[in-house]
Amino acid sequence: MHLPPLPRVIVEPAVRAALLEDLGLAGDITSASVIPADHRSRFVMAARKTGVIAGLEIAKLAFELVDPGIKTTAHVSDGARVAAGDVIATIEGPSRGLLTGERVALNFLGHLSGIATVTAGIVDAVSGTKAAVVCTRKTTPGLRAFEKYAVRAGGGMNHRFALHDAVLIKDNHIAIAGSVTEAIRRAKAHVGHMVKIEVEVDTLDQLAEAMEVDVDAVLLDNMTPALLKEAVAFVAGRAITEASGGITPETAAAIAGSGVDLLSIGWITHSAPCLDIGLDEA
Repeated sequence: MHLPPLPRVIVEPAVRAALLEDLGLAGDITSASVIPADHRSRFVMAARKTGVIAGLEIAKLAFELVDPGIKTTAHVSDGARVAAGDVIATIEGPSRGLLTGERVALNFLGHLSGIATVTAGIVDAVSGTKAAVVCTRKTTPGLRAFEKYAVRAGGGMNHRFALHDAVLIKDNHIAIAGSVTEAIRRAKAHVGHMVKIEVEVDTLDQLAEAMEVDVDAVLLDNMTPALLKEAVAFVAGRAITEASGGITPETAAAIAGSGVDLLSIGWITHSAPCLDIGLDEA
């Protein structure tokens, strides 16, 4: 998998903020008091569980910002599947800096690898269908670019990144506008020709109304696999079909089997468990 890294201009502010939070007003007083200034170490970063890696360049930057003399050599790439015990990277340099940057580096790497791992699990579950796995805006404030990158590392795709890059008309928009038709009409009158319009529907009647006024995508919310299959047949390729609501590793295959184009899953970013990764002296 070729996964372009996030630009440093996006990554550095968040990593720097995390380091500042950890360093406080006096820095790492433990390492400064216990470890001689000229001491050097060599550590390996290793997976303690099976998973998919994401965030190596971010972890590397955490060490680099603490001490430019720290060298990180990655042995795998983001998107790689690893087993317990696999060495992910070697880090060497001034010991104080290594221990000061350790927690921030592992926090980012473990969190993002956790997202990549659960995403890959869902992608595996729906293999053989045409459905792609996509994330949502249910992300940690300030870390959306990181978490959506991790979804890509796990083989998933990204939904819209923010409120400004696509129109997604949901139930509350429809309630205020008065109908599906009126909500779509207002959206089309407001946005430019480059902006896609998607509408959330709960019933086949709402779906029929949406298709009459021509939308780019329909979000089929909390429908059973049987109802989804009916919806996909009705749309017949005229719009992208997206299933959403309560999708789990256990239900994903049946939902994907309905023929939908996308599975939209919020919990892969907001509730993925951290992948256990350790830093040990080599």
